[in-house]
Amino acid sequence: MSGSTDGAISRSSGASALSLYHLLDPDVLANPYPLFQRLRNEDPVHWDPFLHTWVVTRYADVLEVLLTFSADRTHTPEKLKAMGLSEMSPIARLMVKQMLFMDPPAHTRLRSLASQAFSPARVAVLRSHIRGIVNRLLDAVRSKGEMDVIRDLGEPLPAIVTAEMLGVPEEDRHRLKTWSADFAEMLGNFQHNPEHAPRMLRTVQDMTTYFRDTIRAMQKQDHPREGLVHSLMTAEVNGDRLTEEEVIATSIVTMVGGLETTTNLIGNGVLTLLRHPAELKRLQQDSSLVPAAVEEMLRYESPSQHTGRLAPQDVNLGGKTIRQGQAVMAVMAAANRDPARFPDPDRFDVSRTDNRHLAFGYAAHFCFGAALARVEGTEVFEALVRRLPDLELQPGALVWRNNLGLRGLTALPVKFQASHAAN
Repeated sequence: MSGSTDGAISRSSGASALSLYHLLDPDVLANPYPLFQRLRNEDPVHWDPFLHTWVVTRYADVLEVLLTFSADRTHTPEKLKAMGLSEMSPIARLMVKQMLFMDPPAHTRLRSLASQAFSPARVAVLRSHIRGIVNRLLDAVRSKGEMDVIRDLGEPLPAIVTAEMLGVPEEDRHRLKTWSADFAEMLGNFQHNPEHAPRMLRTVQDMTTYFRDTIRAMQKQDHPREGLVHSLMTAEVNGDRLTEEEVIATSIVTMVGGLETTTNLIGNGVLTLLRHPAELKRLQQDSSLVPAAVEEMLRYESPSQHTGRLAPQDVNLGGKTIRQGQAVMAVMAAANRDPARFPDPDRFDVSRTDNRHLAFGYAAHFCFGAALARVEGTEVFEALVRRLPDLELQPGALVWRNNLGLRGLTALPVKFQASHAAN
């Protein structure tokens, strides 16, 4: 990738040069990897005074943070009240119930109940159904000779699949997607934006009401729709059941994870292939490489770029002392380009082996929707290399979503030879 942003960054010096605050610059957001490289090389465990957090970028250190640091980092409603932010309490009440922000044993309990819906065996059953959805979406654009990969494929596929996985009507997917994008913006960005607070509060209220109404409607039905919501309502481990609030919170975090990261995987993956035509040609000649190519897409342009943790006690990491309770940002996207772990890490190689990237996290918080995302990605790219062999980027500037943690494009216009024939 181009190193043009590296020059802009290097004109700064000291802590300001290495701050992740630079991601607010659209040019750096378009290519953050030179910044990540500088952090790894110059200060791999870096105190970012602008964000008041430690930034960790080497593979081994990120692994350590994901494995041993605390995920319980959400302010309680009581703490927000003490900070004079009582109006944000509805968001806090939702987030403290989500497994993203929990440590064992609370996290273990929730995850064991929720992950049953995403087992590899269950996802494997969905594969042919997902293939049918992909082909239906491509059929709708095949005669036009052009499409927006995000609008026409990357967004609708995971939205349809996620609605079905949750057990809610497919026609509700547009509402789910709007809410998901709003919530993901809050999760993916560094700082609370007061201007966005009213919309975020409305989104949380709307999502909560929607899933509460869904739960209560299912409780009155003799044969409720199968899916994650119903599974969570009825799941029981050693006599333990989830509360209504826990079912709502888990449904929401599953929805956001299923929608946002898969959309980004598809968009980022198509763009990366089009920027590496020799690798795209390899896939077209040998579709058996597609599963390995999906893993390489996840490593090379990670849909989820970083995640936050708290130091559980005073910890020495990379020669720095991180004090108990201090915030740490583990940058998986930087770890996935660490030359100490991946030979020639800035090279995109669809046949790369030993590709244990951290795009889905690690350990207890490894994404339990990973199997589903991989199946969706595999089906999309197998169909694209088979059905659209002449895919090309449309001219024009690319715009990355205003989300610093969840990396994806707002649009990706492509063209191809129009055809009315099915293939």
